[in-house]
Amino acid sequence: MKHVLLVEPDRVLADTYRRAFIADGYSVTMCASAQSAIFAADEKRPDVVVAELQLIRHSGIEFLYEFRSYDDWHDVPVVINSQVPPSEFSRSWQLLNRELGVEQYYYKPSTTLATLLSAIRRLTNPLPAS
Repeated sequence: MKHVLLVEPDRVLADTYRRAFIADGYSVTMCASAQSAIFAADEKRPDVVVAELQLIRHSGIEFLYEFRSYDDWHDVPVVINSQVPPSEFSRSWQLLNRELGVEQYYYKPSTTLATLLSAIRRLTNPLPAS
């Protein structure tokens, strides 16, 4: 079973995502903070990370820098699902994509749960190379 590390400070939203991910066949660890997400990833290596950028104490960017500092997690795909509009990162996409390994950036107000699930499926079940 593929494992999703969900870093989402909104408990109601996190529970909604968790239930949808489980229904789609994933195991899920929910974390509300960057530090708890690092501990959780150390306990069970995720197959994909879904993270909000607006976290308490440490930002999602700080979480990603720390997460990527561990060799074991360099290849784990990351999906940002955030309240922060993507326009705030238009100049920083290289940083998010190349340095921090962000595969996809979603803006919560305009992203459906089906879209998020589709991205997770694509990243955890890549098509074989031809």
